Amino acid sequence: MKTALHLQDADGFYEQLLDAHQGLTPEQSQLLNARLILLLANQVGDAKVLQECIEAARQMPK
Repeated sequence: MKTALHLQDADGFYEQLLDAHQGLTPEQSQLLNARLILLLANQVGDAKVLQECIEAARQMPK
């Protein structure tokens, strides 16, 4: 699992993500996030890496 910043344009991605949620209800935002997670998980494709990412995300401070 990569923990160093690997995203080419992190700020641009974050802005796109915020824009995608504009005008959505909380339920629609949750569905968008769920779909995005599944699409990105499919791109990763490695079950071990995905499990490591889930564990890392759970351990991050609030």
